[in-house]
Amino acid sequence: MKLTSPITSINLDSNFHALSDPIRLEILDLLRNRELCVCDLNEALKISQSKLSFHLKVLKEAQLVQSTQEGRWAYYRINLAQFIVLEEYLAQFRRFSPILPPRACEDKT
Repeated sequence: MKLTSPITSINLDSNFHALSDPIRLEILDLLRNRELCVCDLNEALKISQSKLSFHLKVLKEAQLVQSTQEGRWAYYRINLAQFIVLEEYLAQFRRFSPILPPRACEDKT
């Protein structure tokens, strides 16, 4: 059975890429319970502003976070809708993929 997904493979690529870095996972963990200002994220992570900006950009391009600008402050929050789509995609493997016993390799000699 073919797995179908409402998100494109490009989106999947950017989602998995964004989730593959420990710093980005830490950012998402900090945003799990509430929206945070960049200054709060910077203080919690103890990384440079430019490094934080890079990671936030990757997360935003993957649509895993959203931001709001209030004056000179930027606030970030998790984009729960994108996590739901990603979760639904991954759940298809559990629901529709048969678990088969390992196949023995044929000896080609």
